[in-house]
Amino acid sequence: MRRHIGTLFFSILVMIFISGFLLNESAQAGIFSGKKSIYHKGWIDLNKNGKMDPYENPKLPIEKRVDDLLGRMTLDEKSCQMATLYGYGKVLRDQLPTEKWTQEIWKDGIANIDEDLSGSQRRGFAPTLYAWPPSKHAKALNEVQRFFIEKTRLGIPVDFTNEGIHGVKNIGATCFPAEIALGSTWDKELISEIGHVTGKEARALGYTNIYAPILGLARDPRWGRTVETYGEDPYLASRLGVAMAKAMQSEGIVSTPKHFCIYSVPKGGRDGKARTDPKVLPREIETIYLAPFRAVFTEAHALGVMSSYNDYDGIPITGSKYFLTKILRQEWGFKGYVVSDSRAVGYIYNKHHVAPTYKDAVRQAVEAGLNVRTDFTPPSDYILPVRDLVKEGKLSMKTIDERVRDVLRVKFWLGLFDNPYVNNPKAGDKIVHSRTNQALSLRASHEEIVLLKNDKNLLPLKKNIGSILVAGPNANDSLHVLGGYGPVHAKMETVLQGIKQKVSANTKVFYARGCDLVDKRWPESEILPEPPSGDVAAQIEKAKELAQKVDVAVVVVGGSDKTVGESRSRTSLNLPGYQLNLVKAIYSTGTPTAVVLINGRPLTINWINKYVPAIVEAWFPGEKGGQAIADVLFGDYNPGGKLPITFPKTVGEIPMNFPYKPASQAPGRCRVSGVLYPFGYGLSYTKFAYSNLKISPLKQGPAGNIHVSLDVQNVGSHTGDEVVQLYINDVVSSVITPVKVLRGFKRITLQPGQKKSVSFTITPDDLWLVDRNMKKIVEPGKFDVMVGSSSEDIRLNGSFEIVR
Repeated sequence: MRRHIGTLFFSILVMIFISGFLLNESAQAGIFSGKKSIYHKGWIDLNKNGKMDPYENPKLPIEKRVDDLLGRMTLDEKSCQMATLYGYGKVLRDQLPTEKWTQEIWKDGIANIDEDLSGSQRRGFAPTLYAWPPSKHAKALNEVQRFFIEKTRLGIPVDFTNEGIHGVKNIGATCFPAEIALGSTWDKELISEIGHVTGKEARALGYTNIYAPILGLARDPRWGRTVETYGEDPYLASRLGVAMAKAMQSEGIVSTPKHFCIYSVPKGGRDGKARTDPKVLPREIETIYLAPFRAVFTEAHALGVMSSYNDYDGIPITGSKYFLTKILRQEWGFKGYVVSDSRAVGYIYNKHHVAPTYKDAVRQAVEAGLNVRTDFTPPSDYILPVRDLVKEGKLSMKTIDERVRDVLRVKFWLGLFDNPYVNNPKAGDKIVHSRTNQALSLRASHEEIVLLKNDKNLLPLKKNIGSILVAGPNANDSLHVLGGYGPVHAKMETVLQGIKQKVSANTKVFYARGCDLVDKRWPESEILPEPPSGDVAAQIEKAKELAQKVDVAVVVVGGSDKTVGESRSRTSLNLPGYQLNLVKAIYSTGTPTAVVLINGRPLTINWINKYVPAIVEAWFPGEKGGQAIADVLFGDYNPGGKLPITFPKTVGEIPMNFPYKPASQAPGRCRVSGVLYPFGYGLSYTKFAYSNLKISPLKQGPAGNIHVSLDVQNVGSHTGDEVVQLYINDVVSSVITPVKVLRGFKRITLQPGQKKSVSFTITPDDLWLVDRNMKKIVEPGKFDVMVGSSSEDIRLNGSFEIVR
């Protein structure tokens, strides 16, 4: 059945707040009473002067309409198009427009309103009843939009923004697996479908601009926001990011990737206030960190971007003309608008200390190329300094016009000047969280699961097994393993629930939490560990006793939003708390044991990898995670996911990532060598054979393409997915290049015995390097081609040559 947010919790909220909200709705009617004469067939008289002015004419080119509108705007109106108003639940105190809005600073308009009535609340705000159902939310945003169309002088519409890296951040939206999990699918077509669903649900709810995808690269897994990335590799993130952005924008919403740029590698992986001082060299910026953004802006033509609040080489990104203007606009041709991450402007002054005053920080940001400031403070905090700077001659009107032009261009592209409202709000009730969308969420949960180990084919389990123990702190958690910046108050079908629904009626299912996810002293216990207390030891002993009585044990451990996510950096990658104690205790009984990891970053599970026969990586698996994990454990789905990030053996090896330069990850005199699981790794219940590698032509000019094909056959007994991975190496180059770089991948499904041909095209964009003069160039020489099942499991080898 289709899930509605009709839980007891929300029913109680309805009973408590319904009368007050109904009165509030009634109170708003007066502000929009009267004849709506501005709406004409085919156009809207936005400035209410009784005639169609150029900016109101849908038949004119966008730039001409922008020119006309800019010429009519005052400084007050222009400056209002340079700031975000956080919606109700964050900054805005009213759920719907009131008469006092005509006295607020946004009486002259506003660039965008973020997360309005989404159901995501901060302290001091009552819950909203306008978040669900979708029709009610869309109608509410229509009323907010109506204020800006009908009650401001020029009728400039607002852009409704929200988060959406794994589903729209709204109550009731479809919740997909976290972005690191989506990276594990290696499936561009799936990511595209998720982008389409995200766009459709956003539009149905009334949103027009979604802050997604995140294109930072998790090169240091200690970083808390590893869970919010597609992994560590620039090519994988580029291809998935392009698929997501293209699909979202094809649904008539703006894709706003983040966080631009070099945000994901703060010094030492530290998070929180320390997001600064990335230790990255200029050549790495071009070849690694800018690559996903370059692809999304030049190929998908994303019309938004969020500037980050870290610095690079001593200059804050949000105050950097080099990044926000030279690279973004002049090199890549970006035509949208730049919105700041929260506090990014203020940090120029009060964290980075490169501005003597906040007002000067505003000046630096505007001159660098920032269009719109976002922060959890009233928009007047930014708008008023902008006005002062212009009046003082410290900001030119030309610069203001350039910034406002970009914002208006996006709003015209969205069609907001001609069709500012959700036309059919009721349609959203059938679109948002539909059965079709839930089925796609389940597909994503299936595809992202990675089989890390399966000795003696312990998995899949038999459904008619006599008894099973499901243990661990993540075995029955439905709230804290979904990831941030996605749907609000979403719940996951737990692993325990999934297993109970999967086994036979005669199977006895036992459950033991065993221990909490973290201990009471965590995170201090990461550096000062102590033995478990008597109570914890007793819980672990109880789980051990149950394990002695069953045929198989499934232990579900890992992390949650307590251990990974924004401002959740770590000093260790070991299982937190006493989870390893629990695994060891259950394993010691001799009962066949499988470990399921639900987590958001790589973990150093060396003991588990050595002793436990079966390990499944499920990441934060989305609302259908419990069902998907059970399907994998019992063989109704054959796992085919591949790791988008390296698992090191110890935190002392970091940085240990892919791609890497020759000898840069050699052990030296350290006794620990190699990685626990390499980039691209993942097992299956079946086996695949590679053959018939063809490369054509064997010699090519620097502007030509190389075509690679091969055959893959399922030589096992199960239907399964294989991710075919293509790597290349520039054998001799003018500067040091990585041992191998990913330049193609395809996920295919094969029946037992079935063979498929897989083909790739290597283009000049796949071959260039940054030479000793910091110029991008395709150099002549030999390139090795490697095709296989992971970055280390290479099955076929060949080569081609680039000639002048």
